[in-house]
Amino acid sequence: MSYSFELQTEAIMQRKTLWFAILVSALGYFVDVYDIILFSNVRIPSLKSLGLSEEEITSVGLSLINIQLTGMLLGGIAFGMLGDKRGRLSILFGSIFLYSSATLANAFVTTVPMYAVLRFIAGIGLAGELGGGITLVNELMSKEKRGLGTMIIATAGICGGIASGLVSHFMSWQSAYVLGGLGGFILLLLRISVKESPLFTQMNQQKNVRQGDPLLFFRTPTLLTKYLKCLLVGAPFWVFVGLFMTFAPELGQALEVTEPVTTGLAFLYFNIGLGMGDLSSSLLSQWLQSRRYAVMIFLACSFICVTAFLTLNEPSSALFYFFCCALGLSSGHWAVFLMMATEQFGTNLRTTVSASLPNFVRAMAIPFSGLLVCIKPHVGILGGLGGIALLCILLAFIAAYCLPETFAKTLDFVEQ
Repeated sequence: MSYSFELQTEAIMQRKTLWFAILVSALGYFVDVYDIILFSNVRIPSLKSLGLSEEEITSVGLSLINIQLTGMLLGGIAFGMLGDKRGRLSILFGSIFLYSSATLANAFVTTVPMYAVLRFIAGIGLAGELGGGITLVNELMSKEKRGLGTMIIATAGICGGIASGLVSHFMSWQSAYVLGGLGGFILLLLRISVKESPLFTQMNQQKNVRQGDPLLFFRTPTLLTKYLKCLLVGAPFWVFVGLFMTFAPELGQALEVTEPVTTGLAFLYFNIGLGMGDLSSSLLSQWLQSRRYAVMIFLACSFICVTAFLTLNEPSSALFYFFCCALGLSSGHWAVFLMMATEQFGTNLRTTVSASLPNFVRAMAIPFSGLLVCIKPHVGILGGLGGIALLCILLAFIAAYCLPETFAKTLDFVEQ
């Protein structure tokens, strides 16, 4: 009887540990996405307050986005390696402290160079949150149900994007930054009670296991090929976020929308759709018992949605925002993409992948935006956006088809 009671008590404690880890990771991604999206939402009013002209707002805004993405790219690599060497919790603490401090300081910028430095620092900090949380939760959950944990985290992140849109619409840009910074510091207190992944603890006791070593990708061609395929699968998502939504006002002008379009509302409706998409793609993946097929179905929907969106003729603002929502819904494979990428790699490289890969996807917006600038004079913004988006979707579909299926795959293995 005593032994049975101890087993029941241990099971209850394990469930509490799991759900607390999911809660904290979900709240962390909420704040993470809030801050990532926030600059795009407050780009125009914040740069106007610094005295920039309308033309400068577009060019300087694009530069600041690229600076933030560069920080996220570097931070993703650094925090990913740290998570595989020192533990999943190490990056959760370090990343949130860094981006919360930078976000709070953004409320007090007075010059463009100061803005650029703080967006770069915030980008480095933002890079570690998602990868650490996703890896920790996936390693704590059973292999049959871990997709549901990622679904909760991803959906919470979308709520952060929605909150960012609402806050930036109803509050000043300075207040929006202050709110994001303070929210991060409050979350930091909750992190203290989160426990380390048992898979990492077991691996850390083994000898001759190379932890968080990115050179393994170059020494093992199959690992690098798999990583690049995952990168292609995620690329369309950030085309929609980094180009379509960020430059929604310019897109609205090109489509001759009957009323002015704002970035904040475009992101708001996009994230509403994305929240529904993350939920439905995750549930579809569980029902099909396949990550690959769920991703491919949503990529096909994205292809249809982009084609319809860019062929609108003088739509109303309501119809424009409806398609922003539809584009978000069809982009809902993001949650399944995160699961699929995490499950592809061993424990000694898992956080390196899960932290760096989403940020490499985000950083793809840098060459995409450069490409858009080059081809826009020849094909216009509609032709440029359409060509880039449809090409990325096609490559993502092929890459998803070629990746191994990972549904219910055991995660207790290492890469050599």
